[in-house]
Amino acid sequence: MPASKSPPVIGLTLDAEKPGGYSKFPWYAVRENYCAAVARAGGLPILLPHEPARAGDYLERLDGLIVTGGAFDVDPAIFGAKTRHKSVTTKDRRTEFELAAARGALKRDLPVLGICGGQQLLHVVLGGKLIQHIPEEVKDALEHEQKNPRDQAGHEVRIVRGTLLHKVVGADRLMVNSAHHQAAADEPAGVVVNARAADGVIEGMEAPRYRFCLGVQWHPEFAITRGDERIFAAFVAACR
Repeated sequence: MPASKSPPVIGLTLDAEKPGGYSKFPWYAVRENYCAAVARAGGLPILLPHEPARAGDYLERLDGLIVTGGAFDVDPAIFGAKTRHKSVTTKDRRTEFELAAARGALKRDLPVLGICGGQQLLHVVLGGKLIQHIPEEVKDALEHEQKNPRDQAGHEVRIVRGTLLHKVVGADRLMVNSAHHQAAADEPAGVVVNARAADGVIEGMEAPRYRFCLGVQWHPEFAITRGDERIFAAFVAACR
């Protein structure tokens, strides 16, 4: 029998926490369902410690990159903002590493998937800017930091026909979970907005000039819908 092909190796960025809780020393973290979603789609998940100078070494061993979410923000100075909203919280070393990893992956044309805060970082890498605090910048905004559990839907998104995302999920609308107070603010050259909420907030973006470059503002690793599972399946397929 012919040997089976090895699963594509997918790097996932980690969150970082200060001492307390799990350990009395600084520690890394990632939710189990990120890794489970990759494995379920046929990929081999590998976790990436924050070593910005070694980003290229990681990428040489990867077939694809997922930039995960987290309860923090990209420093507004990185996308040229002159002010910083009081709600902004940064994790500078994590962001430094994720910027290096995302830029390096795109330069190599490795498939990249950005999730929630990872989508925002990917948007900035591609030349975009961010809304720093949705409740103060979007009139009649939805509850984008949903109060119900993250494994339930918080609101609907409308998906733009003709986009990669629409092709992947096979639907015009999708119910999603929502856990963010920031969002992409624009549609820079080379970036296509592929999903919006009813209040106009950008919920997804992609860059067609790359093999696979997709960002979604929600958390498809919870697999609330079949569309969420299809996102991971399409990403892993692109990494083969």
